[in-house]
Amino acid sequence: MAQKDLSKLCIHTMTNKPWTLDECLSNYEQAGIGGISVWRNVIEGKDLQQVNRDIKNSGLSPVSLVRGGFFTGENKSERQAAIDENKTIIDEAQAIGAPLVVLVCGATPGQSVEHNIQQIRDGIAALLPHAEQAGVKLGIEPLHPMYADTRSAISSMRSANELAEGLNHSHVGVTVDVFHLYWEEHLRNEILRCGKNGNLFSYHICDWKTNPSDMLNDRGLMGEGVIPIDRISEWVAEAGFNGFHEVEVFSNSYWEMDQKLYLDKIIASYNQLSEPKA
Repeated sequence: MAQKDLSKLCIHTMTNKPWTLDECLSNYEQAGIGGISVWRNVIEGKDLQQVNRDIKNSGLSPVSLVRGGFFTGENKSERQAAIDENKTIIDEAQAIGAPLVVLVCGATPGQSVEHNIQQIRDGIAALLPHAEQAGVKLGIEPLHPMYADTRSAISSMRSANELAEGLNHSHVGVTVDVFHLYWEEHLRNEILRCGKNGNLFSYHICDWKTNPSDMLNDRGLMGEGVIPIDRISEWVAEAGFNGFHEVEVFSNSYWEMDQKLYLDKIIASYNQLSEPKA
């Protein structure tokens, strides 16, 4: 199979979890990959200005910093601590040159969905002046409903759209991840709605394996599961999105293998995808 242009391929550092940031930068650059989304664990304790220089020197585009969010809490002090932490995350994104922070919005068990969503809305609203000043956008990532108890009360594309539209700010939008949304009956309409409103900020790809061994850490590479990635990519392009396709895979089995061989597999799985028609 012919090699595709990899300039719009981005890989999350968590996909190659055993690698340091320097190893990710070096290996992605050598492979001709265009972008990198940086998880906070690989920059912890580092000089962020040096990280910024290292990313620039690699030639890779910093696509996002992952992740912020988790705005809900049983009391006001917990919720305020989350807002303060997210301001720090926005500052980190600005420092390393990442234009976007991906938000996993959170949920507190025992609270109603409506209560959780209101706390999420209030938390993001409190961040928007800081995000705008920093020049960093916030991408609300709806998660699969299996994570609705503790990870995110935003568990559908519709819910994410409604949240972003209600906040109505240039610095808040939506991150679309096929793993979380592929099952939705009206996904195309919701993706087009998102694009029409200028809220489609980023796009993540991987695959859903039938009967996974772990509901968090057994994602598949593109083509290994049931997600119609080509079709969803067409909808994303139809919505006007022409940014990076970001590979975000959590996989115990892939983390255990030689990461250079794994990177070859990532690229091969990306190559077999169809080019979306704009």
